Formats: sequence, structure tokens, C-alpha cells
Amino acid sequence: MEKKFASRILLVKLSALGDVIQALPVLAALRRAQPEMGIDWVVEEENAEILRDHPLLDRLLVFPRRRILRLLSAGRVRAAWRLWRAFLRDLRARDYPVVLDLQGLLKSALVVAVCRGERKLGFANHREGSTLPLTEKLPPYDPDLHAVRRYLLAAEALGGVPEPVVFPLAPYPSAERVARRFALPSPPWLVFIPATRWESKRWPEAHWQALARRIEGLGLPLLWVGGPGDREYVAGLASRGINLAGRLSLKELAGILSGAAAVVSVDTGPMHLAAALGRPVVALFGPTAPWRTGPFGEGHRILRADLPCSPCFRRRCPAPRCAPRCMQEVSCGEVFKALQVLAGKKLESPKGHK
Repeated sequence: MEKKFASRILLVKLSALGDVIQALPVLAALRRAQPEMGIDWVVEEENAEILRDHPLLDRLLVFPRRRILRLLSAGRVRAAWRLWRAFLRDLRARDYPVVLDLQGLLKSALVVAVCRGERKLGFANHREGSTLPLTEKLPPYDPDLHAVRRYLLAAEALGGVPEPVVFPLAPYPSAERVARRFALPSPPWLVFIPATRWESKRWPEAHWQALARRIEGLGLPLLWVGGPGDREYVAGLASRGINLAGRLSLKELAGILSGAAAVVSVDTGPMHLAAALGRPVVALFGPTAPWRTGPFGEGHRILRADLPCSPCFRRRCPAPRCAPRCMQEVSCGEVFKALQVLAGKKLESPKGHK
């Protein structure tokens, strides 16, 4: 495929938070190759804040997909149509020499189909019929390739410079500023990220609570984080430490994670944000594959049980009447040891805060 630069490109990466974070190196790779290129990005509302005011983006287009669906389910067809029409007007306000679909699902295909684009590109093995609106198909990617590397293949096909791999984040408040806002102890902290939409990815509650008891001897404050829908779940775990679940914006979450001495996390979006910020992560994996979606970069520890059924990529464990064994068998002791190693290197306040 010919590698020639376009004057403007539209990136389509709608969700989820972790996927948006892992696509950021594409933005850096394209901007390195062509500093004057106009780069726009379409993202869903839930993840828009992490890209808002990004210095490398010319325009951020916010797709209110969930609001449209909620209106339709409530029978408010006219209101849904008005919302869709407003988004469509913004989307079609510009012609794009290149449109790059990094999502590869039906919802992104809809955006690619209706936007004004000359060349519309995506991988040949994208799913849900999302290749139909493409004018050019990139060679199929290896499913076991890490998501960051997969996205960078697309950038390279357009002439992007993929190395070094960097995660350019939009401005976010410093750890100290967020600490003042929420009356927190000064950083550094230990941060726990226990919540995930997949039931099968959850580490047992008893393990989290045992780990919280053990880290009291490390001398670092403990913060628990999660989204608005995680409040109740995290509240049941956070008998020790400070529960911030549902209280932080995405940029405030970035500020909190930037002040972490180390992070313990299941496979979820904020884990990728912590890794993008250069924080050391102890990542707990079971039904998913860390070689595909683990924390990217050096200095992390991935813990998983080596079971024949893992990874199964199932949202719920198929074994009847039991919690996922793949998560159960990641012991509190081995997580504590990994955390000691990572946090032990960071007992002084992390440098380079914004």
C-alpha cells in the first residue's frame, strides 16, 4: 500500500476507555510523521473527557450513541433523531482525504459509512461487517498481537512513525491538586482498581480485603478508584483506605494515578491509563490475554494462573456455581510480593507530575 501523507485524517475509535488509551500512540505516530496534518477523532461521550483539549488534535467529535439508544428505547424517536442529526452535521462538516477505523465494529462502521471520506481504511479481519464501508482493507492482523502494536500497524501503513511508542495525554490536574480537592494525604499512594464490567475478570473480594490489610505495613496511603457504576461494589471492599469510586472525572483519575507509587488492577480501562502515565502496575489476569491487552511498557508485573481454560474470553465463568478459578488462584501473597517490589522503588514522590 502506498504510504503518502494526507492533509487531514479522521480517527474513529469510540470506546472503551482502555482501547482509546491504547490508540493514543497512533496519534503520536501520525503527528511525528506529518506535523502539519489535521487530525480529528470521533469518540463516544463516556470517553470524550480523556481526549478533550488534546494539543495534538484539531477537532474532537463526540458521538452520543448511548443517549440516542436510550431515547429510542423510551420511544422518543424525534429527540433521538435530532441528536443524531446534530452529530451527523458536525461529522460531515469536513471532507477527509483519509478515514481510519481503529474500532472495527458495527458502531464504528456506521460512522465511517456516513462521514465524507475519500479513502476509508480498516483491517480486513475487523468484525460485525465493519469492512463493508471501507475503500481499502489493511492486511489482517494477528489476533495475539498487543492492541497497541495492532493500532500502530495501521498508523505505519499511512506513513506514521511508530517508534518510540508514547502515550500523549491531554492535560490533566496534578496529583497534588486532586489531593487538595478531595482532602487526601499527599502522594505517593497505592491505588487499587478492583472493578470491571466482566464478572469473570474480578479478583475475589476476600483477596482484595486481605491485600488491603497486608499493605498497611508499607507506610503508603491506600486509594480505591472506580467509575460511577462501581460505587456500591467498591464500597463493599474498601473497609481500609479511601474510596474514590464514582467521585472522580477521567482527568482527575489521571491525576490520582499519576501520583501512585504502584497500582494493583484487574483488566480494565484505568489500568491502561495508569500504564500510559508510567506508573508500575500489578495486573491481575484470568479470562483475558495479557499479551493482547496487558499494561503496555516496562516495569509492570502480570499475574495469572496457568490454567488450560485461560484465557477463555468469557464475561462469565462457564463452570457452574463457582467464582472463576483463574482469578481465585492468583493469591494475595504473590500480589503482595509483587506490590512490595514495585512500591519499594517508588517510596519517594514520583517525579514529572503535571
